[in-house]
Amino acid sequence: MCSHTPRCPTANSPDREAARAIARRHEEGWSLLCNGVLAFEDAGELLPDGHVISPHRAMAGAAA
Repeated sequence: MCSHTPRCPTANSPDREAARAIARRHEEGWSLLCNGVLAFEDAGELLPDGHVISPHRAMAGAAA
């Protein structure tokens, strides 16, 4: 999917979130990355193969 140079990390790479966003819907809380990952504002992800990655980063302003 990625045509950038250097290529973005694949959807299976640990650093998959570093891929460039090719579509954003801020009002809905998600971005589509060029590696096919849907990244959600709550830090969850949906991979192209259907696997769900639960939120895994602390949110700014979240209670501790």
